[in-house]
Amino acid sequence: MKKHYVLSINSQAEHDWDKCIIRNPITGERPDLKSAIAQAIGNQPGSYLVSVQIEVEVLEKVALSSVANGTLELGGSTKENKQVNLPQIIASRS
Repeated sequence: MKKHYVLSINSQAEHDWDKCIIRNPITGERPDLKSAIAQAIGNQPGSYLVSVQIEVEVLEKVALSSVANGTLELGGSTKENKQVNLPQIIASRS
């Protein structure tokens, strides 16, 4: 199963927990990786030694300044870029 997340890295963040954040791109929630691993083994009781393989492919990179001001510019290489407000997208999905 392939899942998509938004990874934000900001070495200038005020708090350590804000320096590297991974979020669901639709809901904005932080993923619960423990639950995803438990689901992969069928949530069966017991203790398991597991191997987890993480493969990362960067689909798009957005400048940190765009994320900080709450906007995301979509469209990459086209002339018709569309600017959207991230909080409005997340709120509209709720």
